[in-house]
Amino acid sequence: MVKGYSKSGMKDAALYADWDKYATQPYPSDTHGGRYVVNYGNAQSKAYRKYEDAGRMPVGAKLAKDSFVVKADGKAGPGPLFLMEKMPKGFNKNSDDWRYKMVMPNGQLFGMTNGKNSAAMTFCYECHAAVAEDQDSMMFLPDEYRVN
Repeated sequence: MVKGYSKSGMKDAALYADWDKYATQPYPSDTHGGRYVVNYGNAQSKAYRKYEDAGRMPVGAKLAKDSFVVKADGKAGPGPLFLMEKMPKGFNKNSDDWRYKMVMPNGQLFGMTNGKNSAAMTFCYECHAAVAEDQDSMMFLPDEYRVN
């Protein structure tokens, strides 16, 4: 999957798999289209491992979820890479100052908050807004899949 995402030319799409991994295995995520996902975070997001006690992330914290689907024939197929990055205050009030990006398996950038196809990315922060106040807009994986 990394090879496909890397075609985007975005550094994070090529390096996210080297970040800290927060999931013990892929798990199903209804909020990401029923795909299986794995959570990763860069060094600035290390508090994410505290999950609900993580607090607010610093500027530069980046979280990633790669994804795949399992087809009816049992074969797996790659899905999008979901990225979020904490930006400076004032970046985007509606997104709680997170920039969301979605990279397709072929490396095409589907959209980015305050960038290409930004309007299509509102669904990301509208969903994450449900936990904006208590969890700095971060969704956490189910307990049984968490790295402790």
